[in-house]
Amino acid sequence: MATQESKSARVVAVAALNRFNPRRNYASQILNQLLPQTHQRQRATDLVFGTIRNSKAIDMVVAKLADCPVERIPAKVLNVIRIGAYELIYSPATAEYAIVNEAVENAKAVAGGKEAGFVNAVLRQITGHIKSRQVPLSLAQAEAVLPQTPSTGCEFDIDILPASQDSPADYFNAAFSLPKWLVSDWLSVFGMEKTRQICFASNRRPSVYIRPNSLRTTVQDLADKLRQVNVEFEILPDLTPPKHCEKASESMMRIRAPEVVTELAGFAEGLFTIQDRTASRPVFALAPKAGETILDLCAAPGTKTTQLAELTGDKAGIIATDTDGIRLEKVGENTARLGISSVRIVAYENIEETAVEIGLFDAVLLDVPCSNTGVLAKRPEVRFRITPKTMTELTKIQAQLLRTAAKLIKPRGRICYSTCSIQPSENNQLIAGFLEQNSEFECKYEELTLPSAENFDCDGGYVAIVGRNE
Repeated sequence: MATQESKSARVVAVAALNRFNPRRNYASQILNQLLPQTHQRQRATDLVFGTIRNSKAIDMVVAKLADCPVERIPAKVLNVIRIGAYELIYSPATAEYAIVNEAVENAKAVAGGKEAGFVNAVLRQITGHIKSRQVPLSLAQAEAVLPQTPSTGCEFDIDILPASQDSPADYFNAAFSLPKWLVSDWLSVFGMEKTRQICFASNRRPSVYIRPNSLRTTVQDLADKLRQVNVEFEILPDLTPPKHCEKASESMMRIRAPEVVTELAGFAEGLFTIQDRTASRPVFALAPKAGETILDLCAAPGTKTTQLAELTGDKAGIIATDTDGIRLEKVGENTARLGISSVRIVAYENIEETAVEIGLFDAVLLDVPCSNTGVLAKRPEVRFRITPKTMTELTKIQAQLLRTAAKLIKPRGRICYSTCSIQPSENNQLIAGFLEQNSEFECKYEELTLPSAENFDCDGGYVAIVGRNE
């Protein structure tokens, strides 16, 4: 039987965007269904995620330079234009003629010859206004440049952005396609330069990091295995440990240009787990020990649960639960792949009964549902969904989960509260509110990591260790 011909990354990317609704579904789920149609999986993923991350800026360029309101362009045609514009602006190494030519062909396929001519005209208008597809930011006027990286941008022959000195919130909103209220909040909390850092990190192409499974391998043995199959990687320097931790953090590795990480040598054998550097910090800060009873209250899909088992040598009593029963099944799949036996999965509605059965816990890991403002690069849909109202609703859920965790730990026990948010209302302010109402607890340690696009890039997140004194 003949094999299906592989489609180009651009064709798959257009199909993905045509199915994508930022308020109703997730780009990653759509891509998982479509990526088997192409051999250019990493490139297709970059086109889809990059276009979504920069959608406001791209639409602004189309409307301003091509003099065409995006609302009047049919959705399928608009998505072809968006991908073409994304490449012209944010992928300077890709040849201009190849971008425009394939966009025209894609338009013919989805909408016909007349619309293909329109796509060609729009993209030619954009290219006609591009002065340099990549220029050092330090050598160009900020209002005429759409930033690509912390050091480079695409320069136009006219001003396309608001002046950052006049209204920083308007500038960041337009340049990075982020909600104005959100960047205004960052400006008030973090100031101009840190907000700029957060914006670049929120639109970066995230690196892929893996955590070697210490139960089955070592960093050096895994490195040897990856070298044998010509996988490029870097071993990260250990992060500085919190003062209360007895040992340095586990070494992690950055994988360069993986096509499908789950098909890498060692994944099926359970030699590693995919995890961002920042996401690895909460479990490490909790300092779990062999012999302890530990509850992972928001465990799905199990990345931190398995890290608990690895750090304790698979010799702790770990209970994993989650309000999402379907996603909780992933915990079982991950523990099986990694060869972990110390994790017991319990339905959320049975957790208090389990606590009566085995006793209160020495420690609770509480990685709560949150706004995801620290992981906007990986979850681009968030910028379309998050609002001040949803923030308020989330903090109510987080506070309730923290109260639940407080009922389940022993005297002298500890809670690790963590988020992948950088908003004070979900982090230090929420912890402060809890401590005001629960005098038997105190904050032993807290750490906020802002997302970064520099060197070993990372997501943002927060962790606090809250101890019970009696």
